[in-house]
Amino acid sequence: MSQTIAAPSSIVDIPLPSDTLPTELVHVPAQVLPLTPTQVATSALQQLIVVSCYTRFDNLAHGPRGSEAKHSLYTYYLDQNAGELVLLSVTKEEVMNPAFSRFNPQTNLLYTCTESVADMGEIVTWSVNPKSGQLTKLGCRSAEGTSTCYLTLDKQCENMLVVNYWNSTVGVFGLDPSSGLVGPMRSLYDPNEGRGMKVSHKKHVNHSKNDGNAQKERQLDPHSHAVILDPFFGRVAYVPDLGMDLIRQFNYDPKTGKLEAAGVMRSGPEGSGSLGPRYIEFHPTLPFAYVVNELSSEVSVFRFDRSAATDLMEGSTPARPTLKLVQTVRTIPDGFPGEMNTCGRITVHLAGNFVLVSNRGHNSIAVFRIHHELQSQGLLSLAHVQHTRGATPRHFQYDASGQWLITANQDSDNISVFRFNLATGVLEWTGHDYRVPSPNFVCAVRPGAQSVTHLSQGVAQSSFLVSRL
Repeated sequence: MSQTIAAPSSIVDIPLPSDTLPTELVHVPAQVLPLTPTQVATSALQQLIVVSCYTRFDNLAHGPRGSEAKHSLYTYYLDQNAGELVLLSVTKEEVMNPAFSRFNPQTNLLYTCTESVADMGEIVTWSVNPKSGQLTKLGCRSAEGTSTCYLTLDKQCENMLVVNYWNSTVGVFGLDPSSGLVGPMRSLYDPNEGRGMKVSHKKHVNHSKNDGNAQKERQLDPHSHAVILDPFFGRVAYVPDLGMDLIRQFNYDPKTGKLEAAGVMRSGPEGSGSLGPRYIEFHPTLPFAYVVNELSSEVSVFRFDRSAATDLMEGSTPARPTLKLVQTVRTIPDGFPGEMNTCGRITVHLAGNFVLVSNRGHNSIAVFRIHHELQSQGLLSLAHVQHTRGATPRHFQYDASGQWLITANQDSDNISVFRFNLATGVLEWTGHDYRVPSPNFVCAVRPGAQSVTHLSQGVAQSSFLVSRL
């Protein structure tokens, strides 16, 4: 199937390949590890996979259709030769709805945050046993906001930037240099400037729906959904605001822990509505960023303006936009109704050749090739679409090698493993499928890794490469 590069701000049609339709799931039950700890820990850099689960549905903005989990975190060992998972550990500590994880390989600490529209979120710190995979809860800190959904560590791992989806605040917390525990909040950005939300957490539309009425209510208020730092300086922060169809940019000062608002950029073409920017990811080497618009099922490609970023950091006013929209592509086939889908995760493969996006509703992962030719550098064209062998792929994750991909199928209570072809971008289902109740996030963990070459999604942005997965 040949593909062409779309013109800037145009929509790329995506036909659904016939070989991506779902087949009956083959469930491989998780087994107790039949190996000794010594055999398992043949290397301090064994690949662990931590899967978090929803334990309570009634306090979420959206409506999962799977099973409430009794345990919140499952740790697996990944056999990187066969792509098989073996269950090592299940947490006994009661932590409600951990929905995002960030791993720091310098300290072997895993951070998770809890999701609830009714209660203040919590940032939980865990130690990771490199031999057994056991997680031990070390501490807990209030996120000072509701429905906490994203954690980022700054370049020096001195601060944690935290996003609260429901009330849209973005906080900066110090990290204890000796223990790695999350310290007191240093600053807080509130796009509402203290005003209350128009929509009450006690009565709101199901955020899993995507019809006109649901979109209208979801966009009555700001809803910050992520925060990342630019990979070049680590000083420009970007926050997608799903409610306002904006990408907010900030001048971030790691010494003071403050975020200074420095303008906004629309997350898609002018004149289009109900975009719903959810996440933003940078290319590992090229000056391009990719924004997934949850409500419109689109990816927007932006060119990064290094000069504007330098001026912003130096305090030049007025601040210029540091991102310029150059292309928009659709993540689902043209014939598939947009109201039946919302996008989940977006990531740039660590090799820098592909962008992947999950479709919740279409239940697929769309793979786009990144072009490196000078005249079309950074632009996207479709490479592959793969069914996730489950419902509502809220999240997915590569292992450190980039050849295995694990999907978290929230509403079918399962995770599935795929082999990724590094040359073509094709995902091949391995047949490995595991029952996990309401999985919402997959974190690739390599305990003991000290080098930037040891990659994982949960890794800090202390190195851009470390944060690619």
